[in-house]
Amino acid sequence: MITIKTEKDIEILKEGGRRLAAILDALAKAVRPGISTKDLDDLAFKLTKEKGDKPAFLNYRPDLASRPYPASLCVSVNDEVVHGIPKKGTILKEGDLVSLDMGIIHNGLITDSAISVGVGEIDDAAKKLLKDGKQALYAGIDASVVGAHTGDIGFAIEKFVKKTGFSNSEDLGGHGVGYGLHEDPFIPNFGARGQGPILKPGMVIAIEPMLCEGTGRNILEDDGWTFITADGKRAVHFEHTIVITEKGPEIIT
Repeated sequence: MITIKTEKDIEILKEGGRRLAAILDALAKAVRPGISTKDLDDLAFKLTKEKGDKPAFLNYRPDLASRPYPASLCVSVNDEVVHGIPKKGTILKEGDLVSLDMGIIHNGLITDSAISVGVGEIDDAAKKLLKDGKQALYAGIDASVVGAHTGDIGFAIEKFVKKTGFSNSEDLGGHGVGYGLHEDPFIPNFGARGQGPILKPGMVIAIEPMLCEGTGRNILEDDGWTFITADGKRAVHFEHTIVITEKGPEIIT
């Protein structure tokens, strides 16, 4: 069921979004060669609890998951598209690409956001993948206006990605968020104009394109959470939670 958030809900979500953005900024600054992905998860948990909030991902178990998610932060490295599980033994190296995806619960309401960054010096192809991944996100956000359909968001993202030479990750996409971590509607990263639910004021959605260097086909790892690219090439992930308003989309993360 698609929900419409109240003005009070949206104010709470905006504050949660500000807090989440600050945490992701701190995590991005902590990324360096030699740090483990578990170190980043520990920092994410610490920063969240310091403000009195809760990690939205920790112990989250959707219907189709084989087990609860065991961390506060998703850390996806190189060919890992989304939902990479942090580990002490996964050490970041110079030139890696890392996606940091996190949600927090502030006063009972959830915001969700993701960024991708390079580790130390990265190659030109990685720089382009990061730049185009971020622009794909904003192409989707710009299409998120009252009266548009979810398919219009997917169409805008797909149209942009086709110009880049990269691929959209198949099957994965965004979602409603706020009262729960994953709410209706599904927000596709490709599609046709005029298809899907209509966007209305007060809807809160997370838009999250994932761009791949090669094929957009994904494989789910044996851990039950981590999606990797089928051809082993790199991927990036960018996400914002936004509110649909009469004046246009408002980014809250």
